[in-house]
Amino acid sequence: MLNRVWLAFFITALLAIAVQLFNGHFDVLSVSVAALFASAKLAAEISLGLIGVLSLWMGLMQVGEKAGVVGAIAFMFEPLLRRLMPEVPKGHPAFGSITMNLTANIFGLDNAATPLGLRAMHDLQSLNPLKTVATNAQILFLVLNTSSVTLVPVTVFLYRAQQGATAPADIFLPILLATSASTLAGLLVVALVQRISLLNSVVLGYGALMLSGLVASGFYLMTLSAQAIGTVSTVMGNGILLLLVFTFVIVAGIRKVAVYDEFIDGAKAGFTQSIQLIPYLLAMLLAIGLLRASGALDYLLQLIATGVRLLGFDTRFVDAMPTALMKPFSGSGARAMMLETMDHHGVDSFAGRLAAIFQGSTETTFYVLAVYFGSVGIRHGRHALACGLTADFAGISAAIAVCYWFYG
Repeated sequence: MLNRVWLAFFITALLAIAVQLFNGHFDVLSVSVAALFASAKLAAEISLGLIGVLSLWMGLMQVGEKAGVVGAIAFMFEPLLRRLMPEVPKGHPAFGSITMNLTANIFGLDNAATPLGLRAMHDLQSLNPLKTVATNAQILFLVLNTSSVTLVPVTVFLYRAQQGATAPADIFLPILLATSASTLAGLLVVALVQRISLLNSVVLGYGALMLSGLVASGFYLMTLSAQAIGTVSTVMGNGILLLLVFTFVIVAGIRKVAVYDEFIDGAKAGFTQSIQLIPYLLAMLLAIGLLRASGALDYLLQLIATGVRLLGFDTRFVDAMPTALMKPFSGSGARAMMLETMDHHGVDSFAGRLAAIFQGSTETTFYVLAVYFGSVGIRHGRHALACGLTADFAGISAAIAVCYWFYG
């Protein structure tokens, strides 16, 4: 699957470059060459940047496992995860790292979510009989990450505040609805492909409990100002992280675990894993860089706009589509598109709000796929990419519908 996708990216970029040359835009050659080397540099920078944080969390996770804390955390969600991932045996360490990763995602703790996700993928890989082919559990976990609900997208609020929005946090509920739709779609499509039954008391019970928590949190946060929401999110996120760190170390010390030695062993594994990421990241970033530099994404946007006009539909949402199209490929690229849309159309315009909702409700699917699968050497993702992109499409569609619902 990844081989075909990578080749398709290059062919698409080549065709777009040919069109650009035919139209007399010869600078596309220099831009594309620059993108090649920029991608190589970015892949190394991202991997090297992960060394410290990945080593930190791999070391702490090893201490937490030896202390039994990770197992206790996993116990709370293991009944649900066992039904979603039936091939993972009861009591396996993967349940703990998966739970911690999804919790970090919900609270928007990016610095912790990625290392914890890589640890979870590593734990799931220990059960994989074919080391280069993704298992069902790994695919479900990846799709949940590419569509994971972020309760408080503080960075989006901050960008809106910097652009002079009247009420920077007024898009909170639309983002929550759109990202929830993305997660639900991702879970449903994976369950359909893998024939996982979701109609049982455990899954429905956990679903009702989590939905109640999201609704209650949503209504509470809607009563706060953007600044207050940011403060609450920061305090909760940092508090949870520090609580975990101190609990891991102190409980391990009480149980006579060699905390320093265990941390060093875990950190060494994190260091090795971050270096192994470079080839996989480079391959994906190279293809994405060429797509951007060739103008292929711009042509796709023009095609969408033309189709919408021919069908006679409202075209206001098209102005925000650059953010939606870029987000599965590049988080930084989508952020730049969002800011450009806000600047050109106005931060409180329909397009400005929709671009912010796109940014807060979808994820960088290709980046996540390259990092998570690359960290354990998986080359055949099976249906992972298709399911992830389906979740993205659902999130984008929901964002458009919700924006029309809230802002006309």
